[in-house]
Amino acid sequence: MFIGAHMSIAGGVDKAVERGSSINCTTIQIFTKSNTQWRTTPLKKKEVENFKKNVEITKISPVFGHNCYLINLASPDPEIYRKSIDTLLIELERSEILGLPYLVMHPGSHMGAGEKAGIERIAESLNKIFEKIKGYNVRVLLETTAGQGRSVGYRFEQLAEIMALVEFKEKLGVCLDTCHIFAAGYDIRSKYGYEKTTAEFNSIVGIDKIKAIHLNDSKKELGSKVDRHEHIGKGFIGLETFRYIMNDERFRLVPKVLETPKGEDMKEDVMNLKVLRGLIKRS
Repeated sequence: MFIGAHMSIAGGVDKAVERGSSINCTTIQIFTKSNTQWRTTPLKKKEVENFKKNVEITKISPVFGHNCYLINLASPDPEIYRKSIDTLLIELERSEILGLPYLVMHPGSHMGAGEKAGIERIAESLNKIFEKIKGYNVRVLLETTAGQGRSVGYRFEQLAEIMALVEFKEKLGVCLDTCHIFAAGYDIRSKYGYEKTTAEFNSIVGIDKIKAIHLNDSKKELGSKVDRHEHIGKGFIGLETFRYIMNDERFRLVPKVLETPKGEDMKEDVMNLKVLRGLIKRS
């Protein structure tokens, strides 16, 4: 079972692996750079070497990335759009250097241009980017969103539309976020609702496209379209949904990470990981 949490890269990306290992993660997610700034400091050779060495020693796998929150491939603003393209290319290059298999990204916000325009602009952007990184192994995972503001990707149909318009289909996958789909209106609280939602995803996008899962409870109600993460079993989703996921054979080899609130000592991660592991049925 590949289970872990998002880890800080403070002090270098190599330190994130050490942090994950210290609380017994078997997979982790990291930012490849500062998530709140456009500016990027080049990866140091020693930092990359230490990162790869730590991955080999700890056996944490996969380590995958999440891109900068400033990136918006749907933006109608020319400057933001240019910066978004350039920064995503840099992040994909960093992911490739580090050997990350996936880079998770929020599809984007149409900023008033309309969902159709946003979807088309995202797909057009990805085609431009993938054309430039044909030889890369890293894959972009479109994250399901809560539908907050003017974000795209809160309906499975929107993800399918983006993927249909992208020529380099082998370079795309999906990261499913439990808090986000719940906030978007998918009721996964009961066994029936969970099976209905996964069946719907399978028919629209394809269950095999889910390459990573964010395990987050929700501070807000079903359909709120508000993105607020809560500790496992402490929010409006409740514990049973996570039991379904942890015992779903289709997701057994899919990396699952927490993005729940925590402090520097990561005791909240330890608590949530213990809860999740306790939900796994023993044969």
